[in-house]
Amino acid sequence: MTDTPDQPQLYLICPPEFELSRFPDLLGRVLDGVELACVRLRPATRDEDRIARMADACRAVTDARDIALVIADHAILAERLGLDGVHLTDGARSVRAARKRLGEDAIVGAHCGQSRHDGMNAGELGADYVSFGPVGESALGDGRRAEPELFQWWSEMIEVPVVAEGALDEVGLGAVAPYADFVALGEEIWSAEDPAAALREIARSLG
Repeated sequence: MTDTPDQPQLYLICPPEFELSRFPDLLGRVLDGVELACVRLRPATRDEDRIARMADACRAVTDARDIALVIADHAILAERLGLDGVHLTDGARSVRAARKRLGEDAIVGAHCGQSRHDGMNAGELGADYVSFGPVGESALGDGRRAEPELFQWWSEMIEVPVVAEGALDEVGLGAVAPYADFVALGEEIWSAEDPAAALREIARSLG
């Protein structure tokens, strides 16, 4: 993953569950439509065999396009399955351990909700990026949002790349795009009739 000063790069979050026989083709069409920095696997299941098969299915698609594939929280499985890294959802708490396990070349990202403090700690402990969210209104979590001011402050004060994610509608995208290095999209496109077209439209809106 690389930083860009002009406009945010796109970061794709896979659905928590998908059909192994169908999803890889859809993922390929989505990835072929735009330039993406990273894909995140976030399996809802805890079945390691199922997760491994999901990872293998996605990795065949991402490897063919030279796109990094990370997995949410499962640092041990990221190592075992040979993935590019891990996205941690507990702020800074697991960053040090994940970095030690996966090594310096792996991607280690940390989702820090709306907390500057957690974000700064994650960066100091070796996170490659910090994500904040949700940006828009979401029924998940405690209802708090990551406001545009947080991204503006981060972009002005902190060198660690920042990812905006969570309920990113057109208004939210426009508000955070000037400050975020990446925008992570998942349900925003998978709920569309044509996810590939939906992602292309978002890419166009970002310039």
